[in-house]
Amino acid sequence: MTTRFILIETSHPGNVGAAARALKVMGFDDLVLVAPRWPNVLRRKETIERASGATDVLERARIVATLDEALDGVQHLCATVMVGRDFGPPTQAPRPHLEALAAQARARGEPPPSVAFLFGSERYGMKNEDVYRCHVGLSIPTNPGFGSLNLAAAVQLIAYEWRLALGGYGPWLPAVPTQASEHADAQAVAGVLAHWEQALADIGFLDPSAPKKLMPRLNQLFNRARLTPEEVHILRGIARSMQRTAAAASAAPKATGAAADLPPQ
Repeated sequence: MTTRFILIETSHPGNVGAAARALKVMGFDDLVLVAPRWPNVLRRKETIERASGATDVLERARIVATLDEALDGVQHLCATVMVGRDFGPPTQAPRPHLEALAAQARARGEPPPSVAFLFGSERYGMKNEDVYRCHVGLSIPTNPGFGSLNLAAAVQLIAYEWRLALGGYGPWLPAVPTQASEHADAQAVAGVLAHWEQALADIGFLDPSAPKKLMPRLNQLFNRARLTPEEVHILRGIARSMQRTAAAASAAPKATGAAADLPPQ
């Protein structure tokens, strides 16, 4: 089971250090930074000072250029949002969603799914396109008149809620012996979604210049389906078939035209 905390376009080194400390306190250590403002943020003095002893989390942390690179091995994506997004995933408070996620795994006799918690920039929050990729938007109940949490405080709160849902530091007790999860990870889902986007454009179903909300809706459909690796292969096969059909259809008029230009026999 993976529990990953992903900070997207983080601006302040102190928040990175404080986030590392928050994770260590709750027993987590998988921290990934996507395109932070400072490329050397993990080594900056303020980062190390605010980590306050959690330097091992900083040493394990990764910096990547894109969100796709941060999602290897992750099956369930949780965005952190102040308000829900139109066409986006359902918005829930952290506790009921995370408790249900853990309880469902116990009932199936499985370990919890590999989870990633996504946190946006301190200044702008999460981009819509990143929220659309997620299975849920976690909205922390706050004062309606002042609901903006410090980034590290939000990381601490989410880490606490997930640790609580996992049973604190007690043993994980599934109903039956555990088995490996068979669901595709977020990278595989993103790959099939990109393949379908191109195939739908090739057959003329999707206008790339005016895509509207088709792809976010398909993303949510795939998330709800909890695709297996075999189903990913099937969907990619369908996309390849659509592309071959579109290519054949576009080549047919050219062949007809070439035949028409031949001299009479």
